[in-house]
Amino acid sequence: MNPSYDEIVKANSMRGNEIKKTPLIYSPTFSELTGSEIFLKAEFRQRTGSFKIRGAYFKIKSLSDEEKKHGVVAASAGNHAQGMAFASSLEKISCTIVMPKNASPAKVAATRGYGANVILEGTNYDESSAKAKEIAKETGATMIHAFDDPQIIAAHGVIGLEILDDLPDVDEIYLPIGGGGLAAGTLIAIKEEPHIADNSNNNIKLFKANFFDRVLNFIFWSRYFYLVNRLHKLISLTIPQIISIIKFCYQSI
Repeated sequence: MNPSYDEIVKANSMRGNEIKKTPLIYSPTFSELTGSEIFLKAEFRQRTGSFKIRGAYFKIKSLSDEEKKHGVVAASAGNHAQGMAFASSLEKISCTIVMPKNASPAKVAATRGYGANVILEGTNYDESSAKAKEIAKETGATMIHAFDDPQIIAAHGVIGLEILDDLPDVDEIYLPIGGGGLAAGTLIAIKEEPHIADNSNNNIKLFKANFFDRVLNFIFWSRYFYLVNRLHKLISLTIPQIISIIKFCYQSI
């Protein structure tokens, strides 16, 4: 199964009351700096504080009754962990999250607070993932990857539908990339939306911004890198640059 526009529409229809349609907020500061009209997608308003709840919720809702009986397991340092824990609590199924030992204490506490069984294992994602796979094999729980999953990608792609709904004349969209699920889903939503896809004048450009090593990670881990590779341009940022941008946002937005 590959992520598709139809699956994005399905994810949108199954969102219920738990997944918010977040607003696009006009930014006078960034608009003045760039000479363009800049809008920010307020995904921080989602329950658990990030877009990750979208994928976790849709994936878990889509599991069979038999799969739900065995629960779910995932590896994550934070945002996917919280989304998985909260979505599992809604479906009243068991959820085990393996987090690195150096994960943020606040995110570990939040994940436990949503009802998940948290296991601290390893010092990086690879080591935590290996433990999660071991648990899945032993217990029969469904392993749910943070981005390398067509339903996770589809649910994140609903963000693209929302952007088109609120700003149909959008020219450019800038997306962060860690694993690539958000970028891949949004690309499908934007480029395959019927009214857009049939328009020969479709010039919407999607840009990806990330750490360079994260791109390499995505190439090695994901079956869907070909989707992200279709984005218009890669903008690589250093960690100091990102820290500087975050500080600027806190002070100016």
